[in-house]
Amino acid sequence: QVQLVESGGGLVQAGGSLRLSCTASGRAASTYDMGWFRQAPGKEREFVAAINWGSTTYYADSVKGRFTISRDNVKNMVYLQMNSLKPEDTAVYYCAASRVISRVVGAIDSWGQGTQVTVSS
Repeated sequence: QVQLVESGGGLVQAGGSLRLSCTASGRAASTYDMGWFRQAPGKEREFVAAINWGSTTYYADSVKGRFTISRDNVKNMVYLQMNSLKPEDTAVYYCAASRVISRVVGAIDSWGQGTQVTVSS
């Protein structure tokens, strides 16, 4: 199983940008499809973005055009560039790994510990 560690969260004003990073380690880490999910207080964890081994990307409608997911298969890292942030983007963001790319929480094989993103208005 792959282990995931996120970094890059923080506090930003609305309209600002943040870049999240996730380092994957473990056997065959570079072969996993990777993604980002988020969970706001009192809400269920939801899909944000995903990228497969070949770098095909998928986005939730709420972040399309503002967020960009990318990966570096040599460094075993995945990134989430978040621009034009809104207060409703405030959540704990989780890095996720799965054998088959998925938007479904139950299909994820490994989770990171999460990193807090807070967007002030």
